[in-house]
Amino acid sequence: MRVYTRTGDKGETSLSGGTRVQKDHPRLEAYGTVDELNSHLGLIQSIIPDEVEKKRLTGIQNRVFVVTSNLAVDKEELLQKLPHIVEDDITDLEKAMDFLLDQIPELTNFILPAGHHSVATCHIARTVCRRAERRMITLSRENTIDPILIKYINRLSDYLFVLARKTAYDLGVGEVIWTRDFREKE
Repeated sequence: MRVYTRTGDKGETSLSGGTRVQKDHPRLEAYGTVDELNSHLGLIQSIIPDEVEKKRLTGIQNRVFVVTSNLAVDKEELLQKLPHIVEDDITDLEKAMDFLLDQIPELTNFILPAGHHSVATCHIARTVCRRAERRMITLSRENTIDPILIKYINRLSDYLFVLARKTAYDLGVGEVIWTRDFREKE
């Protein structure tokens, strides 16, 4: 199988069901951003020190791939054949966050997405995740999107924030605190 098809050279591509759309179509923006998120998750998985979270991230990547595939399909009959995100997937993220939060100090300040490469990478993924959520909401205005997909991505961004904090704690780098008087400290 060749990777290139030449069918997209004029700015169009096919959805999973064969429908041709422009490459900047809201559906492609949504699932392309979720795909980008999955790449960031793979990077995090390869650099964080916590072996439990590395394993969890692989499971999350599989679920994010499910979100991508569900967004790439515009035909109900094809959608029914795909795996789906279920409420237990969201509960698993919530339990993971509770587990991580029990291991780190309580958050008392706003923090900056900095301090260590691994921490910043978690925050980059978090912001891409938020963008994916926005793209999915845009798509949902004109297309039927299972609300659980948006809910999962929303909860995943929360998990990535907590993972960034836990990673900083594991690495002993501390968190970079935002302060109102930052100009005085520069």
